[in-house]
Amino acid sequence: MSRLTVILFSFLILLQSIDINFNDLLKFDALIEHAQYHKQVHGDNFFQFIAEHYGNTAANHDDKPDEHKKLPFKEHHHVLCHLNSPLILTQQFSYNIKNTEVIESPVNFFYKESVSIFEKPSVFQPPKFA
Repeated sequence: MSRLTVILFSFLILLQSIDINFNDLLKFDALIEHAQYHKQVHGDNFFQFIAEHYGNTAANHDDKPDEHKKLPFKEHHHVLCHLNSPLILTQQFSYNIKNTEVIESPVNFFYKESVSIFEKPSVFQPPKFA
């Protein structure tokens, strides 16, 4: 049971890392329908269809943009969400840093040895005043 859970979570992380969401999975019907259209009209096989719509020649083939927006993996409006915001900001910010003087406070604490009745006084003691 734990292996199945690990495999499912790994698959979920994989899908999220390559930016596949549920809306893209729902658009696979449009992908298959459009691929069949290309096969009937242009005689393309599935790999040629994928190359025309998702490969290097996708910009040249974009003659019907409304139909192509219905295909999965075409809407990437959140591409910049992984960039750090300091890279996006172009406005210059200036900060005024005030130098304040450091005020030294007098030392109010002096170390004093605690007196304990459990300790026996020894003959050899460290000096009390240095």
